[in-house]
Amino acid sequence: MAGTHPTDPIVDAFESHRDRLRSVAYRVLGSHADAEDVIQEAWLRLSRQDADTIDNLGGWLTTVVGRISLDVLRSGRTRPEVSFDARLPECVVTLDDAPGPQDLAALGDSAGHALLMVLDALRPEERLAFVLHDVFAVPFAEIGGILGKSADATKMAASRARRKVQAAERPARAGRQQREVVRAFLAAARDGRFEELLRLLHPDVRFTVRTPEGTFVTLGATEVATRARVAGSSARGHAATVNGRPGVLSWSEDGTPLSLLVFTVTDARITGIAAVVDPAELALMGLPDPV
Repeated sequence: MAGTHPTDPIVDAFESHRDRLRSVAYRVLGSHADAEDVIQEAWLRLSRQDADTIDNLGGWLTTVVGRISLDVLRSGRTRPEVSFDARLPECVVTLDDAPGPQDLAALGDSAGHALLMVLDALRPEERLAFVLHDVFAVPFAEIGGILGKSADATKMAASRARRKVQAAERPARAGRQQREVVRAFLAAARDGRFEELLRLLHPDVRFTVRTPEGTFVTLGATEVATRARVAGSSARGHAATVNGRPGVLSWSEDGTPLSLLVFTVTDARITGIAAVVDPAELALMGLPDPV
């Protein structure tokens, strides 16, 4: 949007919708990079459009973002999200037990990351219909206009997608069980219960710590349990979800992020712990404020 005046009403109007549009594109495509590309293309299309001919800017932009996203899905050009360990600034971190209704829309990106694994199995039309209707309450008639289908056909596509998504409730229960394992681990670390730590850790657990001096790796349950005081101190932070995984985020007294722990749990045992204590790296993540 270079070259536009910051008080341009079209710019202001677009910016007022940007967060929602980005959320739509991300949930449809499963990639922050692709979502940003879609938003940029939507802006270019708006800049070429006579704004006076648009009665409902929010609806118009949602339709445009939906059509662009559908084109990307159909072309197979989507870029998979970078893994947690490879590029931490790409992480989506949300605090657990956040206020508000716990539906798909309110759960936001933390649920969206797990949901994307299910959405990947859907056809592009099903995926778009489900996300726009069930998450963002876009009417079937409007979605049908994007898909080139009738409202009834669009409703059927969303229904097929919904059944597949509902089948993902079992992994959601598994996610709660993983958090219980992490809570038990943090409690044991805080209380110094070494044997309990060993019980919760996989024998080949990998503990990776990213510091200003570099990345350090500890292998094995005994060694990790011995160093568990790091996790114990972070237990005074707040439970979080990091790209769908259980984690703990803690802050210093001035509200600056102090550490982020992310756990991988398999079959009720912790197989991996990633800790970030590098202030520069934490600052790049856009982490939530203290609660």
